[in-house]
Amino acid sequence: MRLHDSPEIRLPACGACMNNNTDPVVTAAFERFADKECGDEPLYAALCRVAVAEPVVLSLMNVAPREQRRANLLLAAVHYLLLSGVKHPLAAYYPSVGGSRGIDSALHGCFVDFCSSQRTALVDLIAVRTTQTNEAGRCAVLWPVLQWIAKRRGFERIALLDFGCSAGLNLGVDRYRYDYGRMHLAPGGRDASVLVSCKLVGPAAPRADLGLRPRIERRLGIDVDPIDVRDDKASRWLQACVWPFDALRRERLQGALRIARDHGWPVQRHADCSLAVEPWVRGIEPGVLPVLLNSWVLTYLTRDAREAHIARMRQLVQQHGMAWISAESSEIVIDPQMAPPDERIAMAQGGTSTPWTLTMPGDGRTHSQVVAISHPHGKWMQWLVD
Repeated sequence: MRLHDSPEIRLPACGACMNNNTDPVVTAAFERFADKECGDEPLYAALCRVAVAEPVVLSLMNVAPREQRRANLLLAAVHYLLLSGVKHPLAAYYPSVGGSRGIDSALHGCFVDFCSSQRTALVDLIAVRTTQTNEAGRCAVLWPVLQWIAKRRGFERIALLDFGCSAGLNLGVDRYRYDYGRMHLAPGGRDASVLVSCKLVGPAAPRADLGLRPRIERRLGIDVDPIDVRDDKASRWLQACVWPFDALRRERLQGALRIARDHGWPVQRHADCSLAVEPWVRGIEPGVLPVLLNSWVLTYLTRDAREAHIARMRQLVQQHGMAWISAESSEIVIDPQMAPPDERIAMAQGGTSTPWTLTMPGDGRTHSQVVAISHPHGKWMQWLVD
């Protein structure tokens, strides 16, 4: 969700805002994030451990909706303030704002002081923002998946709907170029300004013989609170969701934002995005394959909302011939009857992996299969289909 500039949204000094009580579930989530997710970002691992040890820091999460009480949100809020020009010694640890200081014994107290001195600003952000990591790196997996679907279904033209799109950067999937090490794809042309690198792991690779197909005839993004790529403050929130040491991702985000601004692809606000899918798919003309994408969105829904969404999307796939790509946490199961993939190669990469589950119409019921497994941000990919 976007933070509006209106002073009316400033929160009162309520108990949830000011007390230092902490939730053991949130504590466990921060510990897990530090241990499992921060292999590439030791600063964030250290900050999460400070938060666990200091109730004055962790209690900031009390103002967030329960499904948003995640380490990413606090870390993004802190990063946002530093990117906005807040002056504090903590900035010395953040390369994204010119810092070069390594993790040391002073970091603990420095982070606590920042969170205490900036508590009101952090509360304002955490209460209304959501984690919106609109990662163009995932398009390195999305593009060959779209190629594979088009060939499998016999379509040259597709319509792409990005569910929970944030700024809609996935809509530019055919405007980028991709380097997989042992193969290259350039749907956006060899001089495309955004280059996405993705390491192929395992023996299989996507086929590169489909040329520029599929052709994306229509594209639309929907979100409960989309990012306006023309709004500097909104775009800064996306930058804040990028980890401070990852200069490559920051550069790629800037390039993808420029492309999105130039093309002006439609991104719509919907209070319930699930209800917007059926009218969209009904409006797709014959000869164009409707493709629905969600990537790291369903994990932020409540369990009931997620299960209802999955059931409804499977109905729409079967009724309208839609293809549905779901790139989410491995804990989210799209079809309990689906054969689990062999994840041994992916697990060897370390950290969290993202299965890309493709659901298409079948004989009497939908058919789901995992077509690829990747790093959550597309840094590596294991291709699983012929």
